[in-house]
Amino acid sequence: MTSQATASPRPRWHYAFVVGAVTFAVILVTAGVRAAPGALILSFQTEYGWNRASISLAIAISILAYGFGAPIAGGLIDRFGPRRLAIAGCSLIAAGLLPMLWMTQEWQLFLFWGLIVGVGTGAVGGVLGATVATRWFKTRRGMVVGLFSAASSAGQLIFLPSLVALIGTSGWRTAVAGMAAVVLLAAVPTLLFLRDRPADLGLRPFGADATAAGDADERAEAAHGMTLRQATRTRDFWLLAGSFFVCGYTSNGLIGTHLIPHAVEHGFSQATAASAVGLMGMMNVIGTLASGWLTDRYDNRKLLAGYYSFRALSIVFLPVILAIPELFLFAIVYGLDWIATVPPTINLTARLFGRAHMGTIYGWIFCSHMIGAALAAYLGGVVHDALGDYTSMFLSAGLLGFIAAALALRISVAGRPERGLEVIAATA
Repeated sequence: MTSQATASPRPRWHYAFVVGAVTFAVILVTAGVRAAPGALILSFQTEYGWNRASISLAIAISILAYGFGAPIAGGLIDRFGPRRLAIAGCSLIAAGLLPMLWMTQEWQLFLFWGLIVGVGTGAVGGVLGATVATRWFKTRRGMVVGLFSAASSAGQLIFLPSLVALIGTSGWRTAVAGMAAVVLLAAVPTLLFLRDRPADLGLRPFGADATAAGDADERAEAAHGMTLRQATRTRDFWLLAGSFFVCGYTSNGLIGTHLIPHAVEHGFSQATAASAVGLMGMMNVIGTLASGWLTDRYDNRKLLAGYYSFRALSIVFLPVILAIPELFLFAIVYGLDWIATVPPTINLTARLFGRAHMGTIYGWIFCSHMIGAALAAYLGGVVHDALGDYTSMFLSAGLLGFIAAALALRISVAGRPERGLEVIAATA
């Protein structure tokens, strides 16, 4: 009776939900900026006369900067916390977007969009969600990561059709200026409400055991983990990095950058193509949330293998799609697993290597994703200029998708909560 009276009931509300909401908003806005190149390529070609390969190179530089910004940001987040990095990232994105309004030379596109916006979006979008999820949530981390991944899809869903509409009515400069304003606006709640750790407010992570023993376990888990050097000496690190390389190649690198130009060349209007990409974003909200739920319950390796195989099959049919219903069907099928790979990849990273250096280790795995994306973005433009279409690129993406599925199945642990905790304990 006494123990029941003194037991602390689990609170219905937790500040982790505020942190999660702010993080969701920042990721959503960043994802909207990252989705913009597909809508801007044709405008740059029309106004400046730049060829597809040159514009694609600028986009590839941005994706690479995004990718390499992630491990740098991961190390800085581990040291300074998510709040400062998120504010700095938003400021850097705006600092890259605004000078684009007056650019006249290709090198300026490489610098402003390629380097500055790339690093800024990498600082915010690469590891922020993974770090917040592992610091603030003891339970339901897979679902939380799924929500943050869904924010990327929602950003694409909201921003891309709006950007295309603005470009059509007011020109691309109005669209870019609007993106800069929204990014700066997103920095305000970040400054006011985002906090680095539950301990900063005298709290435990959501779902943590509210006992002295639970506190000790939480501190031990937070302090435990491999260093980056130790992680890179394992086969699992390279299997995760290799499969995530393919993820980038087959998602924002190829489809995210070149789907709209490809669709326009196949007789679709730019508005229709943008609507299809928006539909992909809407379906990915569903698919990524489902993936987060599945990640908490099933073998993460099999989930990844299924996602990559499913994606490969959908991409190889893209060259023969010539009607609007078929394009929207592709958007539905492909959209269901566009970013569904993220929750199991993050979960496997945490389970295999621990939380102490999660930001840094996942940052480098994420970097491999963006290297693959940059390669596909650039090669897409080069191959298009050489051959006149994207067919060979889509076929290469299908082949790589099946290779990624095989890599995922060779990872050493399933990633389910029970098994993952055993792995962390075994490496202590």
